[in-house]
Amino acid sequence: MAAGGLSRSERKAAERVRRLREEQQRERLRQVSRILRKAAAERSAEEGRLLAESEDLVTELQGRSRRREGLKRRLQEVCDDPEELRRKVRELAGAVRNAKYLVVYTGAGISTAASIPDYRGPNGVWTLLRKGRSVSAADLSEAEPTLTHMSIARLHEQRLVQHVVSQNCDGLHLRSGLPRTAISELHGNMYIEVCTSCVPNREYVRVFDVTERTALHRHQTGRACHKCGTQLRDTIVHFGERGTLGQPLNWEAATEAASKADTILCLGSSLKVLKKYPRLWCMTKPPSRRPKLYIVNLQWTPKDDWAALKLHGKCDDVMRLLMDELGLEIPLYSRWQDPIFSLATPLRAGEEGSHSRKSLCRSREEAPPGDCGAPLSSAPILGGWFGRGCTKRTKRKKVT
Repeated sequence: MAAGGLSRSERKAAERVRRLREEQQRERLRQVSRILRKAAAERSAEEGRLLAESEDLVTELQGRSRRREGLKRRLQEVCDDPEELRRKVRELAGAVRNAKYLVVYTGAGISTAASIPDYRGPNGVWTLLRKGRSVSAADLSEAEPTLTHMSIARLHEQRLVQHVVSQNCDGLHLRSGLPRTAISELHGNMYIEVCTSCVPNREYVRVFDVTERTALHRHQTGRACHKCGTQLRDTIVHFGERGTLGQPLNWEAATEAASKADTILCLGSSLKVLKKYPRLWCMTKPPSRRPKLYIVNLQWTPKDDWAALKLHGKCDDVMRLLMDELGLEIPLYSRWQDPIFSLATPLRAGEEGSHSRKSLCRSREEAPPGDCGAPLSSAPILGGWFGRGCTKRTKRKKVT
């Protein structure tokens, strides 16, 4: 026995006492919890005495219950009634007209109408995985720009929107006709691969999802630069990574736009990721000089208390009303006018077998048999930017 210390048997005895106390405390906690679930009129006198003797536990359990209810409320989707939504859209239209520099921040919610799942909605990827349910998605290459994408493109064309900052990797802003200079795709674009050895980086826009072979910290696509022969990489910024590419992330333009903005419109984003980028919110400015914030989302966001106006509605519904209020026609998406086909770099001879993803085509007649034009349908999540992001939270089964 060390001088001044306890013997081994004494240490074991002390450990047994500690564990016994912890178990007694847990049992007391379970008892109090069961009593609190009863209506007050149904509690016995003995149960009432136990609650009176356990004020600290009662306070703790009631606090836990309030936090759980608060989290549930935050996950619920809330819709404004039609008249209230129209009133709010009129107010938003006034803000759009009067804005000197309007920046739009977009998230997964603007692409759900294109059959691309969001992450935190009732049927979102993270929500389903937390419930232990499987995740499936339509062929992402079959998705087309939504009414919201086309409305934003028209607002930019009319100089009512100066810049768009997007968390989405689906490339739909580019395909809606927004100029490359007007978009910051902070998490990359599924249609773009780059050579980082060339200076400046050489971009290759493709008509198929380039991320089939890529994943977290593994970005090589299996194709080589036409100029220097270096392996190309995708542009996706996965959860846990830091984006360093100039394009299509375009952080420089995003930061400049945020610094100039007097109005920010957030569409379909939970803002749980965007809130972590202080430079997008002008946090160095005093509150009175920060941009006015307008949020369109069905669920709670961490920026709701900062918002001048929160609209609870689907993005397409809100944008349809907004464009009508502004007297602007929403352009229809046309594959014949999709800019991705003029921007795309064709594969070289020998590269045709470098991917197995469905290619975009302007019409069904252009498509090789079985390659294009299939209707959207649910299919298991595969690899690539979306599949890898989905599977990152699934637990691996132990091999027995």
